[in-house]
Amino acid sequence: MFNKLRHLFKLARAGRTIARHGGLDAALDDDNVPSAAKSVLRLLGAGKSSREQRSGLAEALNELGPSYIKLGQFLATRPDMIGSERAGALRQLQDRMKPFDMNEAREAIQAGLGRPAGEIFQPLSDPVAAASIAQVHKAQVIDEAGNRRDVAVKVLRPGVEARFRDDLETFFTAARLAERFSAEARRLNFVKAVATLERSVELEMDLRLEAAAMSEMAENTRDDPGFRVPEIFWQQTSRRILTSEWIDGIALTDDKALAASGLDLPGLGDTVIQSFLRHAMRDGFFHADMHQGNLFIDARNDLVAVDFGIMGRLSMKDRRFLAEILWGFIKRDYKRIATVHFEAGYVPAGQDVDLFAQALRAIGEPIMGRNSTDISMARLLTQLFEVTGQFNMETQPQLILLQKTMVVVEGVARSFNPKLNMWVTAEPVVAEWMEQKLGAQGRLEDAAEGAATLGRLAASFPEVLSELGQASALVSSMAQSGGIRLDSDTTEAIAAAQARHSASNRGALWVGAVALVVLAVSLAL
Repeated sequence: MFNKLRHLFKLARAGRTIARHGGLDAALDDDNVPSAAKSVLRLLGAGKSSREQRSGLAEALNELGPSYIKLGQFLATRPDMIGSERAGALRQLQDRMKPFDMNEAREAIQAGLGRPAGEIFQPLSDPVAAASIAQVHKAQVIDEAGNRRDVAVKVLRPGVEARFRDDLETFFTAARLAERFSAEARRLNFVKAVATLERSVELEMDLRLEAAAMSEMAENTRDDPGFRVPEIFWQQTSRRILTSEWIDGIALTDDKALAASGLDLPGLGDTVIQSFLRHAMRDGFFHADMHQGNLFIDARNDLVAVDFGIMGRLSMKDRRFLAEILWGFIKRDYKRIATVHFEAGYVPAGQDVDLFAQALRAIGEPIMGRNSTDISMARLLTQLFEVTGQFNMETQPQLILLQKTMVVVEGVARSFNPKLNMWVTAEPVVAEWMEQKLGAQGRLEDAAEGAATLGRLAASFPEVLSELGQASALVSSMAQSGGIRLDSDTTEAIAAAQARHSASNRGALWVGAVALVVLAVSLAL
């Protein structure tokens, strides 16, 4: 009880801070907000500062500290929860904190790597960047070949785990209260959203997992043109320490250096878009924080991404869904787009598919009449998710994260080429994926995979039958010993029924396997 009251008090204090910065003023003009709630907001300080004096929600979260900065960055990915305008404002939230002391950094390195920092990193610089969870130092190490290499050393903040755990429980308290009193909060899965944030923060605070994400993406993109991932130094990496290749290059935030470099900037915009789409659609694994501050151009003119703390994953179902809806809008096949939502189970079956298609047409048709350079794929997805909310589509966090990242990536690409034609740039990547996964080749691969799965299931049936026989014998033995009041005729009938059921399943599996083989052969011909 005391703990719950403590979290409620923390919420009130946070609310007062946000209200003081003008972050809750919009609620005072919202007719959907009850008058009692507006009275509470006024008590907290909402509406007291002039528009010119308001520093905004982002500044309030900065003042509240590291956990709230992460919350703000997360909410920037959820315009369905806080509105597109506020989400756009939070995308400007900068995760910059005062660095912690060098002695604490050295102690953390020794604790994490088992040796004094001076023996591993020679030299170790002062912090070059500091954020809510960790800070980064430049250093040098001797690699396995005996070469001296420049590296970036990321060190977790002391005590950051305990601070985040406590603040996350406060966020859970707020989410549970919201779901208790609001049907819309329940539809948007506020508690599940906080759980997603919790999982994301847990992953960020184990730097071995960030290193693994970098390693996985490096493997995925090994042969990709114009994109690469920094090398990981595993011997100098632990749960609280991450050591990776230092990137000496042009930061995409440095407009003057980019202009003086002679680079093909429109081509760089294409590389940004196409790299992201390959990662999302081909690999189902993408960097979910691809803003200019995390992107560099190295000496080979390759695009290099850093800071892999936030990653997104898409299942094959999600990737098929994304490809189908993009292709549907291109072909103006709104009924197909609507059907795909129902087939994926994203929109409840009780909704009207024709009415949903009509709503999708209202999104698509205005786009078709515009110049292709004015069409934003990110804006299209944003409007799509807003419409699906009207049809009780349950929030899909992985798709919302994709949409948020696409907004950022598209903005980066257009900063290098304001006339970027998203459809022309994306077409080679999308078309290749659709041919591989949704065309004849994809159907052949699906058929072969299905046949292999059925074959493995069929091969396991002797073991399943043996286990059923043993179970039948055990039941019969228990009945005879008086443990269960069953006679021998009953147990024999059960065993016979199990055998018939197994034979029926076995036959169905074989019929399915044969059908898939016939389908595969017919497609090949």
